[in-house]
Amino acid sequence: MSAAIFAPGFFSSSPVQLAAAVGAIVAIVAGCVGVFTVIRGQSFAGEALGDIGAAGGSSAYLVGVAPLWGFMAVSVAAAGVMEMIGIQRTRGRDLATGIVLGAGFGLAALFLYLGTTYNNTTGATVTVLFGSIFALDTSVLPLVAVFGALAAGTILLLYRPLLLASVSPELASARRLPVRVIGGLYLLAMAVAVALSALTIGAILSTALLVGPAATALQLTRRPGRAILTAGMIGVGAMWLGILLAYDSYDWPPLHHGWPVSFFVVTIVLLAYIASRAVPARASSR
Repeated sequence: MSAAIFAPGFFSSSPVQLAAAVGAIVAIVAGCVGVFTVIRGQSFAGEALGDIGAAGGSSAYLVGVAPLWGFMAVSVAAAGVMEMIGIQRTRGRDLATGIVLGAGFGLAALFLYLGTTYNNTTGATVTVLFGSIFALDTSVLPLVAVFGALAAGTILLLYRPLLLASVSPELASARRLPVRVIGGLYLLAMAVAVALSALTIGAILSTALLVGPAATALQLTRRPGRAILTAGMIGVGAMWLGILLAYDSYDWPPLHHGWPVSFFVVTIVLLAYIASRAVPARASSR
């Protein structure tokens, strides 16, 4: 029975083991940050940071460094610019996001062109945009763990004031909470989560891992703490199942090519969200 599900060599494969470890860390961090992304209504900002991250990944290929550093540097820088423009104010969010997103797309196109032209990195475009989790180097695991701990730790440290500032900024200001500082730190945590997601399933699909499990979890429970745990479990389940299906797909048509992990992860997340919509309203209020 297990042989029909797990292809030979699945559990002993080093790339699979590394992908499973990195994928689990990233999914947990994305779930932790993503719940507040949904609560704060900043899914568009997350999408923008993911798309802008393509400029970072492509620039990393251009200068010959690991893509993670490019994703991280550009995403964090973009978050800082969006904060300065005014993303902490509701009316300024779309404006700030749109301005930075447009610039990011332009840079991504330029860097991908230069990288493929001068360095002959023919697979860079696919890797940056759609990810290649089986091709990760073992050296990336401790970096992912450190960056993930920083992002998740920031959210957990700010949990109560961030929740209040997300639900009622006016009340948070009345209680003399530094709303802008809290929002800025949250935005940096989101940038890190998006960069890590881009490393695993690609820049343009990273928002699916950030928003999808979190939105599904908030359909199942209205308690933020429980939603964070649920989102993490959904994300890890989607990531591991996606890795399994991608590994098995090596024997699917077209033979000996395999389907991308990102396709399976995004599809599983979508199906989970659709299924959560069918849960009765009284069950989701728990």
